[in-house]
Amino acid sequence: MQGLVLALGFSFLLILIQWPFAQLVVWLSPSSAEVETLALEYFFTRIWAAPAVLALFVFRGWFIGVQNTLASMIMDVVINITNIVLSLLFALNMGMGIRGIALGTVAAQYIGLFIGIILLCAFYRKMFRHVGLTAVIRKGGWKRYFSLSGNLFIRSICMLLIYTGFTFLAAKYGDTLLAVATIMMKLLLLFSYFVDGFAYAGEALTGKFIGAGNKPALMRTIRLLFVWSTVVGIVSTFFYIIGDQWLLRIMTSAPDVIQAAQPYLPWLYSMPLVSCLTFMWDGIYIGATAGKPLRNIMILSVFAFYAIYLAMEGSLGIQSLWIGYAAHLVTRSAAQTWMARKYIFNVI
Repeated sequence: MQGLVLALGFSFLLILIQWPFAQLVVWLSPSSAEVETLALEYFFTRIWAAPAVLALFVFRGWFIGVQNTLASMIMDVVINITNIVLSLLFALNMGMGIRGIALGTVAAQYIGLFIGIILLCAFYRKMFRHVGLTAVIRKGGWKRYFSLSGNLFIRSICMLLIYTGFTFLAAKYGDTLLAVATIMMKLLLLFSYFVDGFAYAGEALTGKFIGAGNKPALMRTIRLLFVWSTVVGIVSTFFYIIGDQWLLRIMTSAPDVIQAAQPYLPWLYSMPLVSCLTFMWDGIYIGATAGKPLRNIMILSVFAFYAIYLAMEGSLGIQSLWIGYAAHLVTRSAAQTWMARKYIFNVI
């Protein structure tokens, strides 16, 4: 309930500042008039999903925390299927174009939130009587919540600085290379969805075994998680190598974009193995409620990303963006591994 209070508060703030925020983003990321028009049309519709999106983060986190990944999966399946169906209906059948895609996503998020409320009532209705509104608003009860969520919030801001900064910087190389960068990042996130399943398991199980003081079970869980994440990384690498052209044609039908993407495909092949370690550590650190080191590591990673980009951009152009992105992943993995003894292994 504390999470929902914060989610709704932040979402209403986003809705209130949507116009100056959109203008700031356009100013920071100059592109063609057509791209700006479409982006703003999408944004001003999509922003109305903010309350549902942020509330869904709370529901997912809570369900995963109590190890009910079935409920989280049901929500995501409903949201994604509904999103696809409604976006196609609004954009194509009803001729609404880019606004229809945004509207389909907005509707899907609220449907997903409704499903989350139903699942919460179905699984945990008996727990409601133990939580009073006075407990939610009591001043002392927020200290620990803010201690963890505050550090994770700063971490999320740092991740936005990298992922959003990547798009902003790619935009200055023209619409074609911007499209290539966006498609490549979407394909890389496809891999992350598979690894996230193990990372979420890491969150729940790490929290469980640290809370129980069961170090042997904790160490066994971490070993298994890293084995599985490495396997997913290897399989994903082969999948990208074999299906690279097929994946590109799914993402775009523009021949010039497909052709322009060819020099950057090696990054698609290598990123799963480069990133699988850090994605897994993220789940383990969150499960251990080690928010402070995660925050510090992400701040360091932001510096690594921009320092490498700025140092190499003059000679390598947009390739320096990919080198910077890889550098931030390596920085995260190395720092998380180095700090694990203090914040993970020796907390029991």
